[in-house]
Amino acid sequence: MTTLADALVSWHSKHGRHDLPWQHDRTPWRVWVSEIMLQQTQVATVIPYYERFMRRFPDVCALADAPLDEVLHLWSGLGYYARARNLHRAAQRVRDDFGGVFPTDFAAVESLPGIGRSTAGAILALSREARFPILDGNVKRVMARRFGITGSPGERAVEQRLWALAEEHTPHVAVGAYTQAIMDLGATVCVRTRPLCALCPLREECHAYRTHRQHLIPAPRARSRTARRVREVVMLIAQREDGAVLLERRPPQGIWGGLWCLPEFASESAARGYAAAELRAEIEARPLAQVPHAFTHFDLVITPLLAQCREARAGAGTRDADQLLWYDMRAPARVGLPAPIQQILASLT
Repeated sequence: MTTLADALVSWHSKHGRHDLPWQHDRTPWRVWVSEIMLQQTQVATVIPYYERFMRRFPDVCALADAPLDEVLHLWSGLGYYARARNLHRAAQRVRDDFGGVFPTDFAAVESLPGIGRSTAGAILALSREARFPILDGNVKRVMARRFGITGSPGERAVEQRLWALAEEHTPHVAVGAYTQAIMDLGATVCVRTRPLCALCPLREECHAYRTHRQHLIPAPRARSRTARRVREVVMLIAQREDGAVLLERRPPQGIWGGLWCLPEFASESAARGYAAAELRAEIEARPLAQVPHAFTHFDLVITPLLAQCREARAGAGTRDADQLLWYDMRAPARVGLPAPIQQILASLT
């Protein structure tokens, strides 16, 4: 009898993805970075970021020794920046606590910042052929449909059942091939909407396929009935005569933590007051187009306010001078910028 693992490995050998950058020279470091980048991000988006990141940080100590600003600079535009901060912290842990060698012990791997049970299992399975189950979003969907597990994967009882199935069906040989296969199946065939069941090697035994319930399994997470929150802010574009723009580092926690942004204000009057009193700047009369940006739980609407500074003065008064930077767009500093800020700065040129 063909096992689930056998069917997946056979399918993957012919139809799976084999030429992704992290599939070559599968060291724990290379696999680790790919797994973090791929969290909540599509493969096509990740590839150029991953290649740039690997060129700059060929090993874990190179990342650990780098300033966080440079790490965030290379992550800019990829989103979910806590991943980059955790990756940097974890690299420093590997350097300081494990002599720069990625640990082989599962508990030690799972203890690193930003690495949970599934990610730890994937890193060790793909890079060391160690037998550990994984249960990312794609695998949850495959298992739920194949075995008819109803309910939302976010429910504790459902997740426990899925972990038990993942453990049961993870093979003792060819673990890396199986792990890649089940992730690929979920990403390319057993997709959330309109799954390509005709191409699936598991369809004959699949409960969801046999009962025509692919659209119902797994059950979607219950959605809040409250209206999506919209937050409106004013961001000051304080520009010197040489074209440099004032940026301010955001706090380590919260949205865009540690990245450099335009100074933010709750109102236009507050922005104008700061510009006049502390930058000796004049606000231009012409309005700049609003910039919307969607986060997971709310929408942000940015109103940019352009100010021309007569003096290159910043840091006095209410803002911390150590957290301010005059950003020269002709020779930009290697710092992390959120995508909307990049968009606003690009519009100035």
